[in-house]
Amino acid sequence: MLEIGAIVWGVKDVFRAVEFWSAALDYKLKYPASEGWAILIPKNGNGIQISLNKISSPKAKRHHIDLFTDNQEREVERLLALGATRKEWRYEENCDYVVLQDPDGNPFCVVQR
Repeated sequence: MLEIGAIVWGVKDVFRAVEFWSAALDYKLKYPASEGWAILIPKNGNGIQISLNKISSPKAKRHHIDLFTDNQEREVERLLALGATRKEWRYEENCDYVVLQDPDGNPFCVVQR
């Protein structure tokens, strides 16, 4: 049986990504971060590890995370205050998600449970 152990996320600035994703997800560093790599884990010990890998491509990567919440509006506002931005998107009627971008321009979705 397989299970997801980590999501590897390509970023241009590892330290900025550590700051954003730690605050966004209530995660902490597993080991001290380097300029090229960092591993984040949930502060409470339960959940998937996120590995931040420095990349040199200016384009957004073909990956994204769906973040589930019981209060989408509150979480979107909190993430925007942390440095996320809204991604221009054509939403279908009655959709349950909002598309944002992290400070590196990587898209992710905030989904209403």
